[in-house]
Amino acid sequence: MSSSSKTNSSGEPSDQWLDKTLRPSAWDDYIGQPNVKDNLRVLIGAARERGHTPEHVLLYGPPGLGKTTLAHLVASDLGVSMKVTSGPAIERVGDLAAILTNLQPRDILFIDEIHRLNKTVEEVLYPALEAGVLDIIIGKGPSARTIQLELPPFTLIAATTRIALLSAPLRSRFSGGVHRLEFYAHKEIEAIVSRSAQILGVDLAHEASAAIAHRSRRTPRIANYLLKRCRDYAQITKRTVDKVLVEEALTKLGYDKLGLHHADRELLTIIIEKFGGGPVGLSTIAAATGEEVATIEEVYEPYLIRTGLLERTPRGRTITPLGYEHLGHESQNSGQNTLL
Repeated sequence: MSSSSKTNSSGEPSDQWLDKTLRPSAWDDYIGQPNVKDNLRVLIGAARERGHTPEHVLLYGPPGLGKTTLAHLVASDLGVSMKVTSGPAIERVGDLAAILTNLQPRDILFIDEIHRLNKTVEEVLYPALEAGVLDIIIGKGPSARTIQLELPPFTLIAATTRIALLSAPLRSRFSGGVHRLEFYAHKEIEAIVSRSAQILGVDLAHEASAAIAHRSRRTPRIANYLLKRCRDYAQITKRTVDKVLVEEALTKLGYDKLGLHHADRELLTIIIEKFGGGPVGLSTIAAATGEEVATIEEVYEPYLIRTGLLERTPRGRTITPLGYEHLGHESQNSGQNTLL
């Protein structure tokens, strides 16, 4: 296994640099999301032929699926700079004004987690997106007046993990399209892991990439994280990254063959052992596990439900037969289900 030539001040490869390096820099290197890629390339090509900036775009979906990477690809394809910020970082109208007035013509502005944008700031953003002007109120009370600043033409690419929290007026401003990123197929994740391994200088067997892919929850960010941890384990143990090492390393990290972490398994186990497998209310689960209701609902539940291990019913949460089987418990229910 060879190490990367890029190092930090201590002489070791920089993880931050590695994360940026793993990000595809060309459309052909971006694996998966074919519909979103095709639509964005059409948008860019048409705008380039007209000599205009592309219209504003909204990308949404669970974290780690490549929203930021797509924004970088659009900027790279257009040959322009991209300014990156996030909804929580823009606290005041003045913050937004400073960002917009410092944009160069045809720049890309990328706002991550735009659903967390302050409502006052959001209202100032509307005319900037529609008319290319920034309305600034000077003074207060009867003497207050509004001045308009002309903004250079720019494209806003926004990303969110919770599109339902975006107001309808804001969603309607994305005339370039609202695109949903889907979870990746296992073959796509395997290809991503293999590509990342080449960049990291890791000699990775095909069976090893498949083992990582099956634990990645069909999410590239998680797949790359698991690959790097396997690389670290191989480095410390002086071994090659094969299937046996991957399973050993990820088991030590707490990841099982379905990609469940020990916290996921603990939640399922508590429902089975303390509440007979359910149904049980969310607040009761939160009290039993010591987690907040929002954490269970937003962090743990989506993957457990998607893999068919947990079911959400009107009476509460219930462990499915597959959930019993995965944890090695006997189910009172003889019904069958199928893993995704």
